[in-house]
Amino acid sequence: MKYLVLLFLLISVKLYAQKDTTLTMVFMGDVMGHDSQIKSARIGDTDTFDYNSCFKYIKHDIESADIAIANLEVTLAGEPYKGYPSFSSPDTIADALVYAGVDAFVMANNHCIDRRKRGLDRTCDVLDKKGIPRTGAFKDSIDRVRNNPMIIDKKGFRLAVLNYTYGTNGIRVQHPNIINTLDTAVISNDIRLTKEKDVDEIIVCLHWGWEYQTKANPQQKDLATFLKSKGINIIIGSHPHVLQPMYLEQDDQRSSVFAYSMGNFISNQRTPPRDGAALIFIDLQKKGGDVKVIKAEYQLTWVYTPVKEGKKHFYVLPARRYAKDKWVDEIGRKRLNEYIGEAEAILKYNRGVHERNFNQALQPLMHRNLDSYQIPDFNKLIN
Repeated sequence: MKYLVLLFLLISVKLYAQKDTTLTMVFMGDVMGHDSQIKSARIGDTDTFDYNSCFKYIKHDIESADIAIANLEVTLAGEPYKGYPSFSSPDTIADALVYAGVDAFVMANNHCIDRRKRGLDRTCDVLDKKGIPRTGAFKDSIDRVRNNPMIIDKKGFRLAVLNYTYGTNGIRVQHPNIINTLDTAVISNDIRLTKEKDVDEIIVCLHWGWEYQTKANPQQKDLATFLKSKGINIIIGSHPHVLQPMYLEQDDQRSSVFAYSMGNFISNQRTPPRDGAALIFIDLQKKGGDVKVIKAEYQLTWVYTPVKEGKKHFYVLPARRYAKDKWVDEIGRKRLNEYIGEAEAILKYNRGVHERNFNQALQPLMHRNLDSYQIPDFNKLIN
């Protein structure tokens, strides 16, 4: 009898080991910090800033994923706080993103050294103190070794994130800072070294392309082909500030996702279609020792900027869910629905990446009374 019990236990363990495990990642586009956003976040006449209301309507969507990664296209360089062209946002923008469900930041973009060495050093220090993983821009070579790639362990998956930018707006990188740029020799070496870290999948986030263009340019396509030849199956793009098509390529041996541009997750760019973006949800499946992409879906988002008591407010809204909601004023609803149409015209060129049918039970949140909104205790949330 005991041998039968032992046999049963061995079979059960084997079956459990072979059980499929899935993990969902979500990526979002550019997190900008224009002057009007800073003004909006300021609490009264104080030097305190609260960005939490910006993300509270999208929070549940972000939190539905196991891992959420955003492109932090501002520095946390301290005062003076400023938007374009030399971005420095209050540190609490990072706190608010984390409270909304963001787990990590990629930092290699054309604004990452807007405030030169001091600004990059402080941004890295602030994120490290808050315990927020980061990659793409580094204080020095030791920092790069520690954070390039960014390793994320979740639900039995071991993922690596690499991040590169086309440039830094002509600003010279000061020694010993290091910014990952689109140098294929460096990228090849990084991929080779990352594969030695026993990771299940390598994600490459790229700041590339032409601004305000809704289709990938030849350089983007060439670099995507190059990365695929190196075994990269997930490429997430940013910088154009508008959506560009997304592709899921699947065959018996391999599944690959290419999202050329996710648009502006939050910004004060209002020229259509810069006022919206998309989240991309990517499902990975682990079966035995094999990991592959099994699904990729997008969810449209739009930045609503009503004026209340003479002050502009910023809210990232799940676009479909709020398209007919009368909490959004008539002018806002009109523009929101126009944006949905513009996004559909861009994403009709997608292959294999369809719109997400998010849980319809998540109806518009009942946070209508903004005056009653409470500022969370970030020390408790982060530590």
